[in-house]
Amino acid sequence: MAELKITLVKSTIGAKPKHVRTAEALGLTKLSKTVTQKDNAAIRGMVTQISHLVKVEEV
Repeated sequence: MAELKITLVKSTIGAKPKHVRTAEALGLTKLSKTVTQKDNAAIRGMVTQISHLVKVEEV
């Protein structure tokens, strides 16, 4: 199964609280932090919701 490499490239300061919680749920707590998540519909939906804050690469 493919994986996604997700990096927080923009700060969550000033973002909507829902977007801040989504970033934290993905494991993105600090700027420039990178996490690897399994590629499934739930993760894709979370990434789409905060697409303006993250950079995504397929691994």
